[in-house]
Amino acid sequence: MNLILFGPPGAGKGTQAQFLVESYKIPQISTGDMLRVAVRQQTPLGLKAQEIMQQGGLVSDEIVLGIVEERLAQDDCRSGFVLDGFPRTIPQADALAEILQRCGRSIEHVVSLEVDNEEIVKRLSGRRSCPDCGKGYHVTYDAPKRVDVCDVCGVALVQRDDDREQTVRNRLAVYEQQTAPLKEYYRSQQLLRTIPGMGPIAEVQQRITAALAG
Repeated sequence: MNLILFGPPGAGKGTQAQFLVESYKIPQISTGDMLRVAVRQQTPLGLKAQEIMQQGGLVSDEIVLGIVEERLAQDDCRSGFVLDGFPRTIPQADALAEILQRCGRSIEHVVSLEVDNEEIVKRLSGRRSCPDCGKGYHVTYDAPKRVDVCDVCGVALVQRDDDREQTVRNRLAVYEQQTAPLKEYYRSQQLLRTIPGMGPIAEVQQRITAALAG
């Protein structure tokens, strides 16, 4: 099964991606991971990407698409894949379709996890962690016994900069700008499966399974 997975930060995308991997016995593929592997293996495309990243530049679509094509040609992708974080633009989606068409394949489903923005802000901005032992907490869902103090170390808990409310809202705005056109692109091809991401993890998984079976 060839899947694309969309989901804003805090929607539980990582958990559901792992569920898809285990359920359908297919690899999860992210462009970030692929770039790191290509650089580590010193492939021709990896060397090009490494040079650009070392100079502080953005890796071009041409290189990213080449690395995607290399990855999808590997044996573990024969039964399918879950693409995570790609494509990000309409031109990338068009190019992905061409890559797959060359090997007689196509995207079968685009799973989009939908969670209310205010719930995501609540989920992410409530996260805290211990700077000493690394234990994580949530001010609402998994609060420490003493406010803002680690149960294990007795050290004051900290909030990551990425989890501050305004930063979260900015990240959500960027996500919506990037994915809104892609959702419409795949909806027009009748590939988009919109999944409510609220509620227990098992319920969300059941919704995904039903959508993919339909």
